[in-house]
Amino acid sequence: MQEFSLAGKRGLVVGVANEQSIAWGCAQQMHAMGAELVMSCVNEKAQQFVAPLAERVNAPLIVCNVEQEGCVQNLVSNAISHLGKIDFIVHSVAWAPLDDLHGRVTDTSAEGFLRAMRISCHSFAELVRCCEPYLSASASLMTMSYLGADEAVEHYGMMGPVKAALESVVRYMAAELGPNGHRVHAISPGPVPTRAASGLQDFDQLMQKAVERSPLRRLVTLREIGNLAVFLASDASSGMTGQTLYIDGGYHIVN
Repeated sequence: MQEFSLAGKRGLVVGVANEQSIAWGCAQQMHAMGAELVMSCVNEKAQQFVAPLAERVNAPLIVCNVEQEGCVQNLVSNAISHLGKIDFIVHSVAWAPLDDLHGRVTDTSAEGFLRAMRISCHSFAELVRCCEPYLSASASLMTMSYLGADEAVEHYGMMGPVKAALESVVRYMAAELGPNGHRVHAISPGPVPTRAASGLQDFDQLMQKAVERSPLRRLVTLREIGNLAVFLASDASSGMTGQTLYIDGGYHIVN
């Protein structure tokens, strides 16, 4: 069972917002499996909620707004000063302006679309690029997607194309970094009640539909998502890369 342990592994968890965030679910399970962590949150407002969580997993907490020039590089530099190397990354950063998110994709503004792409998609590529010199030989790099990347999900709006781009970035990065032994994946959870998800229209109905139609007849938990991240960060998944892995109670097969 040693392959499933994260003992001795060091990683960066980006995008923790509060106790309900997916990034926190990953951080908890990774810490429980022996990993040493550095965590980040977007700003000082979030810091007041995340700082107590970081203390629970003995992780330094660094503020990083991925839109600010040099902020990602600063995050990585600080992380390396604590960790020395990086065995895994969890990227859980997504944002879109509400006016664009709640409207038709056809009507999205260029400015809003570009901001959503930069924050939710390109920030993963930028983060990995900054971390690349410090990645261990078998480093595992993860980001968060959603079914709306592959299907037109009602009310998911512009985030569908953005997540589709993110999944494509995962595939290209897997091909580019694979010769160095680095692995890249997208995790695609079903709907969970996070702060980011609360910005979607009729999100309660989306969760109810997932409960009613998924084969497991329930929502997945942050612990379950975290366990998948543990597996992908561990040596047990050493032969896998470039995939989008669904963890949604099977909803993606019946929708």
